[in-house]
Amino acid sequence: MTSFIPPVTVLTPIVIRILGCNPGAMTLQGTNTYLLGSGRKRILFDTGQGVPEYFNNLKSVLSSENVTLEHIIISHWHIDHIGGIKSIMNSSFSANCKVWKYARSDCSELDYVNDVLINKLQNNQEFFTEGATLKVIHTPGHSTDHIILTLKEENAVFSGDCILGEGTSIFEDLHEYLNSLHKIQDLKAKIIYPGHGPINVEETVKRYIQHRLEREKNILVVIDSFPVDKEWTVDELVEILYKETPRELHKAAGWNVSRHLHKLLKDDKVTLTNDKWKIRSNL
Repeated sequence: MTSFIPPVTVLTPIVIRILGCNPGAMTLQGTNTYLLGSGRKRILFDTGQGVPEYFNNLKSVLSSENVTLEHIIISHWHIDHIGGIKSIMNSSFSANCKVWKYARSDCSELDYVNDVLINKLQNNQEFFTEGATLKVIHTPGHSTDHIILTLKEENAVFSGDCILGEGTSIFEDLHEYLNSLHKIQDLKAKIIYPGHGPINVEETVKRYIQHRLEREKNILVVIDSFPVDKEWTVDELVEILYKETPRELHKAAGWNVSRHLHKLLKDDKVTLTNDKWKIRSNL
């Protein structure tokens, strides 16, 4: 059961969370977006999916705080984080606002998304607004363009989809994802503001790393418990590894198992032939 998250929450004097109003199996209670700073001009981290209710809540917060947006920073390209850009940028409270996102390495991106000019983020780029000092850190793995933000004043991290408030995240490249988790762990943040779900603490990063390594071990144990020449499809492994997980989440689980297997392939622990996996006989 997921925790209840109000549509709008003043978390600290410099952090207001506005929920994306797009709950679902993959988005939990919805996408968390964050209004940062304490002055008349502030920074928005992520824009939700484009749900009208979210836009109305954001507009209400900006009006009650009597503030406008100076920058919008996007954690990564997924629609539930970038979908609200056009509505926000067409509003009166975003005049002269700049939108920023890290460039994807897996495709040729346009400079415009939904007719909105996108400025390209750089690793270690810093943003300053009254009350908040932010630093961009490139953390690929969940997606090639994924970034997190650090907030100096609170020793906090806005983790996007690298770390969720509940459950675990999916990823495109497990090797890069684990490296990114270690980057976050090295920051020793006191607070983690996730892309979905409730606030977390630094200990969650260690749990995420342990979970991925334990899942890798479980995959090898399952494969090794059958004859060495047994070949496996991803779906067959998911049926065993995720038998206690609701079936509507098996597709996402299958993606993660596949990423684990590709890492194990690089580690020379399994082989792949015609979409079927087999443990190396010399292990």
